[in-house]
Amino acid sequence: MSYVRVTALTLGAAGLLGLAYVGYVWLSWPDVAALQHENPTGTAFIERYRSHAAADAELPQLLWHWVEYSAVSVDVKRAVVVAEDIEFFSHAGFSTAEIKAAIREALDEGEAPRGASTITQQLAKNLWLSPSRNPLRKFKEAILTRQLEESLTKNRILEIYLNVVEFGRGIYGVGAASDHYFGKPALQLTQLEAAMLAASLPRPTTWHPGADDPYYLRYVEDILARMERAEFLWKYLGNTQ
Repeated sequence: MSYVRVTALTLGAAGLLGLAYVGYVWLSWPDVAALQHENPTGTAFIERYRSHAAADAELPQLLWHWVEYSAVSVDVKRAVVVAEDIEFFSHAGFSTAEIKAAIREALDEGEAPRGASTITQQLAKNLWLSPSRNPLRKFKEAILTRQLEESLTKNRILEIYLNVVEFGRGIYGVGAASDHYFGKPALQLTQLEAAMLAASLPRPTTWHPGADDPYYLRYVEDILARMERAEFLWKYLGNTQ
């Protein structure tokens, strides 16, 4: 068989595989707009934890239940926004300021207290993707981030985010976290308690209320200071979607 023919066959097979993959992605692509009125019944990260817990009896039981936006303390919303994405209400899903801030903090602290992704990017990853950082996953994340911003209000994005992110090993969502750590509903959380939860987001398995890690405790204080400075957030963080 000639080299030209082998090359042609190889390219043809690669093209068919590529088309098959594109078809699979298209058929399995999530209905982002459905989240306007429907709450997710699970996420990629929650299902991943469920799978791990089923195989490892030593892992804590999954804790997760939904809390409406109006049933979450405004202080929690403020703490999470200042900690994770201060430009959340002004960007369209992506923020160069977040990237710059994460790099600056990494250089100053020797460790990065938070990631460079916006709240919307994090939500896309949590709902449908994996922790992998490969380029294909990031490309999907970018498309889903744009769709979330186009389909949902900012407060709806924040509501879903607060309900699906991890606040400790097996603890997902602010409702489960407030019950587990403080023994009260999310609506009753104080500024300090809100900051303690927000500070756990970068490393929820080790940074959470009750942890005595000095970096975590310093980050809690930093978030409290940011909350005091971010007066402009009050006009965005009402109790309606």
